[in-house]
Amino acid sequence: MKSYKGKIAVHAITWGDNHLQALDEASKLGYRAIEPWPSFALQYEQNISLFKELLAQHSLELSGLYGGVTGDPSCKFADPSKRQHIVDYNVRLARIVSLCGAGHLLLGPGGPRLKPASLEELKIAASTITEIAKRTLELGVKACLHPHLWTELQDENELDAIMDLCDSEAVYFAPDTAQLTGAGMDPAELIRRYKDRVAYVHLKDVTKDGAVAEDFPMLEGNEVPIFCELGLGKIDFDPIIEALNDIAYEGWMTLEIDRSTSTPYRSLEICRDFVEQRLHIPVRG
Repeated sequence: MKSYKGKIAVHAITWGDNHLQALDEASKLGYRAIEPWPSFALQYEQNISLFKELLAQHSLELSGLYGGVTGDPSCKFADPSKRQHIVDYNVRLARIVSLCGAGHLLLGPGGPRLKPASLEELKIAASTITEIAKRTLELGVKACLHPHLWTELQDENELDAIMDLCDSEAVYFAPDTAQLTGAGMDPAELIRRYKDRVAYVHLKDVTKDGAVAEDFPMLEGNEVPIFCELGLGKIDFDPIIEALNDIAYEGWMTLEIDRSTSTPYRSLEICRDFVEQRLHIPVRG
């Protein structure tokens, strides 16, 4: 397999609200870029220089931010009454991204998922997403659609419809290997299908079917996670990296695990070591 030409970042979600701990431990683990919580970035909305200084103190750069409807759990792209609120929120995030010298904003859909999206709902969602994307492009930031389990945009037919309905010159794609796999999709195939629009990647694993607590030697407690450390789940990452290489992708690939089975530091150490030793992709700069 050819060497991966892209860049590696880490997602701060594993640390929860311990934002400064995330920066400190990510840096100690050798990561050189991070995707922090949007709520953390917004704390510095009026003082971006301080935010940039904080990142620099930890030898980290901003890879991007996760936006969409995350600012309000009652929001959905398909709700026309929330459109302006959603657009304004994402423009705020995009401005932070731009001022930090980064270029990507992920658009996460809203939940909970009560039923599959109708064509009319998808049309409304596509209109809102396109409006966001056009506004963020004015700031030099690519808006990247991020399908997610248990939300209004989960299944393959919904993804295909949205990608078709949205402006292809404005709306990009951020495949999340775990979210796509969990919804029954093939991440490698989708990467090739949308090769001209893949602009950001979340590398994430899904726990194997039938997994038990004993499969996770560092697990604290007895609850088997839905998502797990890279290499401990069921995803074969080689075809995914091969697909990214085939489309000449050289952007960010952010390593992510929602909830640690031990400690955030240990989980992201496992992920780092898997990427370096098994996928042969350097993480430490």
